[in-house]
Amino acid sequence: MSIPTDDLRIASLRQLIAPTILMEQLPVTDAVARLIAESRRQAEAIVKGQDKRLLVIVGPCSIHDTKAALEYGGRLRDIAARYAEDLFLVMRVYFEKPRTTVGWKGLINDPGLDNTFNINRGLHVARELLLNLAEMGVPAGTEFLDTISPQYYADLVSWGAIGARTT
Repeated sequence: MSIPTDDLRIASLRQLIAPTILMEQLPVTDAVARLIAESRRQAEAIVKGQDKRLLVIVGPCSIHDTKAALEYGGRLRDIAARYAEDLFLVMRVYFEKPRTTVGWKGLINDPGLDNTFNINRGLHVARELLLNLAEMGVPAGTEFLDTISPQYYADLVSWGAIGARTT
């Protein structure tokens, strides 16, 4: 007689897409790479006090609607151009909600907001959004919570925060 003692609360297992495969599906163009590199350089110069502008990370708590995020990004790009002499604006593009104990855990974990937890789809949507924003000329900032997710989209991030879990 076999009595199960392992994975008693696991509903299903799905293989995670390899980061290189996702990066091949949604590659960085030279123009995007230049934007990311230049945005990182500007943010670093501001933080080091070598640039007098204020670094402003602005945007929603977390992304759940990519169409709305792109619209927001377009508006932010226009405002950034207007105030570029005084401010360096980076769009806050957070994909996960680590401090939420009940409810939706974020775009990567549940991109359909339907409790299907299609993480592969979430990673694809997240990378695609960052790529689209960069193609629009909008630098993006996000929160890194672990060492896995950044492998899928860190090359598209202009500014990163290290997430601090409270649990």
